[in-house]
Amino acid sequence: MLLTVFLAIVFCVAITIMMFAAVAFIQDKRFFSSAPKEAQEVLRPRDKELFYGAKVIGWGLMVFSFLLILGVGVISIWDGIRSGYTFLQFFVRFVLIFTVYKIYDMVCFDYFLLMKYHFFQFYFPEVESVYSGRKYGYNIKSQLLKLLVIFPAASALAAWVCTLF
Repeated sequence: MLLTVFLAIVFCVAITIMMFAAVAFIQDKRFFSSAPKEAQEVLRPRDKELFYGAKVIGWGLMVFSFLLILGVGVISIWDGIRSGYTFLQFFVRFVLIFTVYKIYDMVCFDYFLLMKYHFFQFYFPEVESVYSGRKYGYNIKSQLLKLLVIFPAASALAAWVCTLF
């Protein structure tokens, strides 16, 4: 269980690095497909780098983030197979990692970074009007759908596949 908690924390760190790389360094509009349509419409493309080498740093962080996420998946599966996990044990591990991530995403990213500290608006001030007046970020229905339906279903599927080995 301790390994599962550690992997959930590493997963959250990886997602944070990925978000930071996309917003602060790479600044490519394609990374913001989950933003509300109103925000996507007002986003201006950033052709000029924030500073020389910003995109290189951003892509380096992005690759590092992907490797961390891949590592979380490999270690969680490998350790479960090595330890003889049952379907239920795999399921609990996967659903715990996804649940911790989604709650972290909803609280830290959507509420604190987006609404309270205006992190995204600092780098993309043109979206300030889209988020003003909101008490919570956006896409709460989508977030809850992932938390309550999609992630448990994906966890069950992954647990079933892992028990085949």
